[in-house]
Amino acid sequence: MNKRHRLAFIACALLAPGLAWAQSSQWPSKPVRILVGSSPGGGTDAIARIVAERLGAAWKVPVMVENKPGASNTLAVDATAKSTDEHTMVMGVSTAHAIAPYILRLPYDNKKDLVPVAFVGSVPNVLVVNNDLKVKDVRDLIALAKSKPNDLNNASSGSGSTQHIAGEIFKEVTGTAIVHIPYKGSAPALIDVMGGTVQMSFDTLASVLPHIQTGKVRPLAVASAQRSPKLPNVPTMAEAGVKGAEMSAWYGLYMPAATPKAVQQRVHDEVTKLLAQPEARKRLESIGTEVTPMSQTEFIAFHDKENARYSELIKRRGIKAD
Repeated sequence: MNKRHRLAFIACALLAPGLAWAQSSQWPSKPVRILVGSSPGGGTDAIARIVAERLGAAWKVPVMVENKPGASNTLAVDATAKSTDEHTMVMGVSTAHAIAPYILRLPYDNKKDLVPVAFVGSVPNVLVVNNDLKVKDVRDLIALAKSKPNDLNNASSGSGSTQHIAGEIFKEVTGTAIVHIPYKGSAPALIDVMGGTVQMSFDTLASVLPHIQTGKVRPLAVASAQRSPKLPNVPTMAEAGVKGAEMSAWYGLYMPAATPKAVQQRVHDEVTKLLAQPEARKRLESIGTEVTPMSQTEFIAFHDKENARYSELIKRRGIKAD
């Protein structure tokens, strides 16, 4: 390298931090989209709207939630992965980012096309049943399912969702035969549970809590290690006699991998700030979210660990998309 090239290299190195800062400080320069891979009214949608409202206020630009339901939440992920405007992100959920890659043929590369940016939290799944179903607890449900193989239906927000996986694990652990019915999101699935078209669901607490509180569905167990503070009288699956059936969904913002690092950092820092705000945290916790902020490095490591866990689980149990 000659002297002229050396000086140019040094100049670029000195300017780089300033350019990154300028890029970050000037972003967002237009409205931001947060895509959601499920229908309005579900848990992912509720969490995205709380986050969007706070980010919009902080950035002084509209932050719009756009629903693209279907294909185990991956339609929204695909649209985000292919976006080039630096103003599109997706409210990622374990369904799309750690489960779907191992049961669906995806039009994007889960490892290369997106980057985890800001973790929000996790929500346990809850086994709920239609009010007219003649069971009082999980043991009754198991007995009914065994007496009538393939007569009961389990609604999920889509093939490969945590609801689907939780149901498959439940069937294997209990030796029951229950039919999986996938929907395009939690909202339409729960409508049919409440209406009696299907009898049960292992949906997330964020989605089912309002319906439990209004008495439209009946909770039998939470699929977490500990009881939920929102449902203190509802036993865990283990307490109900079913061990090895724990399941929770987690949520976080993902952006296209080509998004400048400075922009990723800005999004991460702003989400971390809003998660520390008492009112925002209270709203998230009110729908059953366990708020657990992470650094971006921690989120990336968590994403990789969850992918390894679900990949092994799906392969071991032979779970497939319906």
